[in-house]
Amino acid sequence: MDNDPLLARLLNSELSELLSISHIVLANNQVTNRHIERHYDMPVQCWLTLYAAALFPGLRARDVMRVFPRPQNTISRAVSLLEKRGLLVQRPSTEDGRAKQLFATPEGIALSHDIRASILQRQSEIFDVLTPDERQTLLTLCHKVVSGPGLYQSQAMPGSG
Repeated sequence: MDNDPLLARLLNSELSELLSISHIVLANNQVTNRHIERHYDMPVQCWLTLYAAALFPGLRARDVMRVFPRPQNTISRAVSLLEKRGLLVQRPSTEDGRAKQLFATPEGIALSHDIRASILQRQSEIFDVLTPDERQTLLTLCHKVVSGPGLYQSQAMPGSG
């Protein structure tokens, strides 16, 4: 940031918190999305959906939307693509026959583990500039923001939540 006065000024503006977080997320997305699209021929939301299904067998598409905030049609397309590739199956819910549960296939689990390995390396590339204590502080603060009421609802932007 010291080499880029424009970025430094932006990230120290009155919108510093949101712009700093946005910059980290968007810069990572450029690298990660491109990697997943080029090496696995799928959009990143497919990887996120597959990861969630492998981690939480039987979850529903709306659960994926809750943990990875994306529009419903984006998750539906991801589920459809993963299913066509034999990486995911949908089964009727044991609790509600109208709802579908998502399960990663053995091939999907293997692919999820493969992608996860590169994502873990990417995570280290980004956050190894922080000490273990700083990383824990960052996580604690992020969890606090995620748990707060202001992330998903807005009085400043009515009708957007």
